[in-house]
Amino acid sequence: MKFSARNNNVLPGFGPTMGYTLLYLSLIVLLPLSALVINAAGFTWPEFVAAVTAPRVLASYKVTFGAALAAAGINAVFGLLVAWVLVRYRFPAKRLVDALVDLPFALPTAVAGITLATVYSANGWIGRHLEAHGIKVAFTPLGITVAMTFIGLPFVVRTVQPVIEELDTEIEEAAACLGANRWQTFIKVILPLLIPSLLTGFALAFARGVGEYGSIIFIAGNMPMVSEITPLLIITKLEQYDYRGATAIASVMLGASFVMLLVINLLQKWSRRYAE
Repeated sequence: MKFSARNNNVLPGFGPTMGYTLLYLSLIVLLPLSALVINAAGFTWPEFVAAVTAPRVLASYKVTFGAALAAAGINAVFGLLVAWVLVRYRFPAKRLVDALVDLPFALPTAVAGITLATVYSANGWIGRHLEAHGIKVAFTPLGITVAMTFIGLPFVVRTVQPVIEELDTEIEEAAACLGANRWQTFIKVILPLLIPSLLTGFALAFARGVGEYGSIIFIAGNMPMVSEITPLLIITKLEQYDYRGATAIASVMLGASFVMLLVINLLQKWSRRYAE
């Protein structure tokens, strides 16, 4: 007996499932975003430009995007190293180390922020040793970078790790037989295969850092023009009842989020083509 593909579906037909999907997305995603865009549309263009390019706002952009870029770059290097160790080596407590990579996913962001501020403060376990060498981390832009590095590491590790697992060690053996040393093998053979996934992990870590709030405000210092991130500035304007200014800045961050989402999707598409 032949059954059509339609009868083999576990869920109801296309119509009901698509209807529920559109309803859910409309309530959870489209309506809030539409309200944001509508509120921002109340500005005239000169007013909008003035609101989103004020000196304090531009300084917050510089801190937020600059720290996120630096943190994503750090994670791209050390995340690749962590993923490589977890895949290629066996050592005691390996499962524990592998589980610790996901800790920033499970840990409440406020707890992470308080912990980092305590550890890197002037009298903290690490901060006091850095202070002795003139390096201040807590309540500076450097502390923001540390917090963003903490919450962004899993994105790089979990993106690169499956690709390393699928690498055939025979290509490394072939490179060694042809006279390549370890560094040449890594640069010319392994790294080109990892670049697509590494770029995807970098983009994900960067996007996560740009939107982070809870783990940063406790270690940032939150000084306007110095260590104030854009999400905090939005909250500040809401507390001051400047809803139009808050929605204007939020719309800029929304546009940046869409751009990063597009970049991530393009990188993932390129990764699949590269793998084929």
